[in-house]
Amino acid sequence: MFQKVDKIAFVGCGAMGGAMIAGMLSNNLIDKSKIVASDPNKDVRTNLANKYEIYVTDNNIGACAGASIVILSVKPQVLDNVINDLYGVIDSESLVISVVAGVKLARIINGLGHQSVVRCMPNTPSQIGEGITVWIGASSVSELHYDQTRLLLSSLGEQLKVEEEKYLDMATALSGSGPAYVFFFMESLVEAGINLGFTREVSEQLVYSTLKGSIEFADHSARNLSDLRQQVTSPGGTTEAALMIMENSGFEQIIVESVVAAFNRSLSLGGDDSCD
Repeated sequence: MFQKVDKIAFVGCGAMGGAMIAGMLSNNLIDKSKIVASDPNKDVRTNLANKYEIYVTDNNIGACAGASIVILSVKPQVLDNVINDLYGVIDSESLVISVVAGVKLARIINGLGHQSVVRCMPNTPSQIGEGITVWIGASSVSELHYDQTRLLLSSLGEQLKVEEEKYLDMATALSGSGPAYVFFFMESLVEAGINLGFTREVSEQLVYSTLKGSIEFADHSARNLSDLRQQVTSPGGTTEAALMIMENSGFEQIIVESVVAAFNRSLSLGGDDSCD
């Protein structure tokens, strides 16, 4: 259970906000009566109220008043309006956790007039407790708030604290956006199976099981990924034929350039003029 937490307020309650609420409740970190969720979308509020039996509102100021922890989970494009409205509202002893993509700690701190801020980047598997969240706290964050952050993020899966904020933009591009890359690859494999003659149902079963088994196998193996790939690749065999097409098509370079593009976009969302 959380220590010294009387109320947790969510400002913006899309997929990630909902995942955090689900994680906290399933791990009994806090009673549902102490959670308030604020969102401008009536359908989102209704769904949260019905699913988790928590209090919902469209009033950000009211939601945050008296909250021990405030979680900002809004789109970067609307952040300025949100934090301008909340300037001076949050208690000085409270913790603010931002999951707003690309937005630097300084912008949150200055916009809210509040010092104890943590910035984090979860990913989609957090919705089932299998995610990984990279995070960093401002210099004024207390040990209590660090402990509260670790506890909350652990309910979503793995958590990794970093010492420099630049790693958050890197994590946004790699692990934050990463599930979409995996899903795209899976889609392509499924279509390849259908093209060979499998039904969609069978092709999906083969792809899902192959990806899941490969990840589990790699996770339990002492070998690095390159060694594992070579283990499957017999000289002159079918796997080698496929990998040669990937290599000749610049597959690795495409992946690298794609992640760099996501990284640059994260910088631009945060207002960093150094990005391409």
